[in-house]
Amino acid sequence: MDALLRTGLRQQAIYIPDTVVNTDTPHITPAAGMLVTNLAKLGFGVTEDLLHALNHTSPAYQATILEVFGEVMGVKSNWTPLIKNWQVPTNESFIDHFITYFTNKFKGPGTTLRCGHIIPANTFPLERYNGCPYCGTPFQFGELENIGQGSKIRVLERWNDGLAAKYMEDLLTSKTALDATQVESLKALMRIFPLPAVKVGMKETLMAITDVLIEKEETEKAGKMFTTPTDILRYLWYKHTGFLQLVKPGTIIKRKEKNQQRIHPDSYPSVQAASAAAMLKLKYNRRQGLMAARWLNNLDMDVTAMCEIMHPQRNMWVRFIRALRLPEFSKREGFRKLRELLDLFYRQDYTVWQGQLNHYRLRYDATNTLQLLQQRPGLFARSLFANMLWFGPEAVIAAFDNITDKVPARLLLTLQMYATYYFDKSATRAVKPLGGVNKSIPANPQLNLYSDEQVNEMRQAVTGVCISAMKKRFAAVPATAKSIYIAPELYKIPLSIGDRSEQVQDLPGALMGTRFNVEGDKIILFMQWGKGLPAQHLDMDLSCRIAYENDCTDHCSFANLKTTGCIHSGDIRSIPDQVGTAEYIEINIPVLAQAGAQYVTFTCNAYSQGAISMNLVLGWMNSKHKMTVSHKTGVAYDPSCVDHMVRITGGLTKGLVFGVLDVAAREIIWLEMAFDGQVIQNLSTSNVQAILKKLDSKLTIGQLLAAKAEAQQLQPATEATADEVYNMQWALNTAAVTQLLID
Repeated sequence: MDALLRTGLRQQAIYIPDTVVNTDTPHITPAAGMLVTNLAKLGFGVTEDLLHALNHTSPAYQATILEVFGEVMGVKSNWTPLIKNWQVPTNESFIDHFITYFTNKFKGPGTTLRCGHIIPANTFPLERYNGCPYCGTPFQFGELENIGQGSKIRVLERWNDGLAAKYMEDLLTSKTALDATQVESLKALMRIFPLPAVKVGMKETLMAITDVLIEKEETEKAGKMFTTPTDILRYLWYKHTGFLQLVKPGTIIKRKEKNQQRIHPDSYPSVQAASAAAMLKLKYNRRQGLMAARWLNNLDMDVTAMCEIMHPQRNMWVRFIRALRLPEFSKREGFRKLRELLDLFYRQDYTVWQGQLNHYRLRYDATNTLQLLQQRPGLFARSLFANMLWFGPEAVIAAFDNITDKVPARLLLTLQMYATYYFDKSATRAVKPLGGVNKSIPANPQLNLYSDEQVNEMRQAVTGVCISAMKKRFAAVPATAKSIYIAPELYKIPLSIGDRSEQVQDLPGALMGTRFNVEGDKIILFMQWGKGLPAQHLDMDLSCRIAYENDCTDHCSFANLKTTGCIHSGDIRSIPDQVGTAEYIEINIPVLAQAGAQYVTFTCNAYSQGAISMNLVLGWMNSKHKMTVSHKTGVAYDPSCVDHMVRITGGLTKGLVFGVLDVAAREIIWLEMAFDGQVIQNLSTSNVQAILKKLDSKLTIGQLLAAKAEAQQLQPATEATADEVYNMQWALNTAAVTQLLID
């Protein structure tokens, strides 16, 4: 039941079982009234239909709803920062730390704290701290004091079994890769509802399905989901590393080793981390090996074709073949195909398509190269821009135009969105290598071989062929409606193509590039981590970087607690036992605007060894009303003011950008950008600018709907009168939005 409530909340709804039937009741029960009141304090309202449904649920179920919502919003977590009333600076300085260091080294006079450190007189004002100002260990914990200050209410609707099953079907058929939130929701729903007979939209989605089927011990059914050896390898690697994509072992090892590096390696004692290579060592029992052997043996594919598909990941396959004991199982009766596969794979007596392609391409043989690419439309689309520069645009565009009906819509729209971005000689592009961090790279040097007019013609040619193909697909769909309503907000929400979030959003999800309006003059960033963990040194840092008009930058972090327009709540470096801890940054928009600030980038870093802590929660609060900070404890968190929040669920991220404030527009752009480094100074401003430019070039949901309306000759109408209505509630289900991508 908890899983359905959590998944429903992500759709801005509350799950009510179908057994609850609404009847005409003249009065709201006290229990239902209390639930609605408590939800309002958390920033949620309910529709009339949901209110009547809640009125017919049991008090026990209402208590469960409130408990789940409270857990999601962190009501029972510890939100106490290091400094009390931190909006007033403590004026601590480097001299205070310097004097305290020598006092502790030579056991000088002072106040001995619970952590064992001695704080000399006339240094830190101890009455202002909830813990040790020297080592950042908290001692005192407060509760939430100010709840219900938010000026916006998220109105929740009723969610039932039918809507939950439909949502699961949308996730399964999604035509773009699911993000971490959707994968978690899909797994939760599959454990409750039977798997529907639908065509799975993405290979990555198969991994989540297979995982749940194996949990249910339905290995034979899971094996039927696989169509190629790469599907099997992808699942085995996903179970071993948690990555839905085939990130190479060398990439993971380098990232993990880099995450273990520290600026001051001897600052705190730490447990010796296991080597990344040892963590990736493969080990399977015979039952698991037999399961994989049967999957490979039962694939409905020619052995030669299987070997060709396995070849690009040959090194990984060699390791898995040994670890799974596949040669041993191939000798058993009934495994003839597996035996032939291993024999052919090790002899390498097969032709590799990619090798043929490289052969013709390096010899500048456009005819044979394009013929081979037409056999694999997806790969042709992904290499279209590079081949246009290599062979010239005319022949390549003509060949591509012949197979656009076979290219997935998500790839066509990606080409259309990034054509302007790519064919720009002066542009700096944002890229994210598989398993790596975001980087900015210069424009393709081959662009300089063409004149500006030729480059512009290439851009127009790509846009023309892609838009023409999409309009043909929309026009081919029989229109059952005559009018359409497109909410204005949809023109600000980019399509979920190319950028997937690796972290979980427990509130209604937002796509990267979504803009949040700031109502008041201040916003408060928050970070909470360490809940459920034993007391230890675990230093996570909340920071922000300010970019000014004259290319100057400033930052607010543990090393600079107060600067123009920003103030930090203090640096916590050790977590208390089980309850977790928190940091805040208050950002004053009018002060920043007066100082000439353009953007403020929100970041989190793992100063400790390793990546960002699991279950760490990040976000920001926003309200047109004043958000009060407790004078007694310094707690600033108010769940009703939360605009957006994300929960870290894993990965290799050392530093994470989770938002950018556009000071002049008073908008916060939600994005998720990983970068290397312990501190905010490691963040490259050019990388942030490049990814913002990339997001700006993306097609919005509203623009795609407008193209649909034009192709199907739908007339604009109001929300109340339109035959087809596309509003914000519809857009919450991003998997359903992908059904616009007609293949």
